[in-house]
Amino acid sequence: MNMPLTSIWIGRVLVLIGLIGYGYGLYDGHASFTAFIPAAFGLILMILGHLAVAVESLRKHLMHVAVIVGLLGFILPAGRLLMKISELSISAAVLSQLSMALVCLIFVILAVRSFVAARRNA
Repeated sequence: MNMPLTSIWIGRVLVLIGLIGYGYGLYDGHASFTAFIPAAFGLILMILGHLAVAVESLRKHLMHVAVIVGLLGFILPAGRLLMKISELSISAAVLSQLSMALVCLIFVILAVRSFVAARRNA
């Protein structure tokens, strides 16, 4: 699996989640810059993916950093949702956090599978 391209595509999905969240906030009259948090994580993943494509010698290190970003992108919103699970209601913020957590979890799983496969082939 080409992890730099996966990082770029997951980053694009996270940017989209952030833009949709902020756009919905504008429409609803409750726009907040915190809606851009998924987009910030997405931009970081996209930059790391593009750098990994451009600088082959740093690819392995950059993808490890990307996995750490992805893991934080899962843990932070998932932890926040779990801490407030008893008082959660379906809202744009909750859906955005849930989407970010799931997308980042998928990225981490794909990356770990890729790392294991690379280790076996080495």
